[in-house]
Amino acid sequence: MSNEVEGLNPVPAPAVPVASVVPTPVLASIDDFKKFKFVVAQIKEVTIHPNADKLFVVKVDTGTEVRQLVAGIKRSYTPEQLVGRRVVIVANLAPAVIRGVESNGMILAASDDAGVSILQPDRDVVLGSTVK
Repeated sequence: MSNEVEGLNPVPAPAVPVASVVPTPVLASIDDFKKFKFVVAQIKEVTIHPNADKLFVVKVDTGTEVRQLVAGIKRSYTPEQLVGRRVVIVANLAPAVIRGVESNGMILAASDDAGVSILQPDRDVVLGSTVK
């Protein structure tokens, strides 16, 4: 005996989901990558940004200079957790004013659902060492 009721069409099968369109990423050449200067620096001082909830003002020592960066890591770290750490920074970014405070570089970090995680060498390499 059939499960179909006479005179009624059978229930159609669910539609197969169509794959969503993923935009093609822009690929960088090795020459593009070589434009960036990544170096190891040590965090010397961390203060709360006066005009932002998610930002710290961070002073780092690159081995040849101390420079100021603005970093969006406040929700994942306390100043005490950061001072003394060696981190990787982008050292040749053009200066930017972020919420009224000048930033001269960027700390590299990864982020996921759990928050932000700064990237750091697994040993105390010399400050200013090139990351490649």
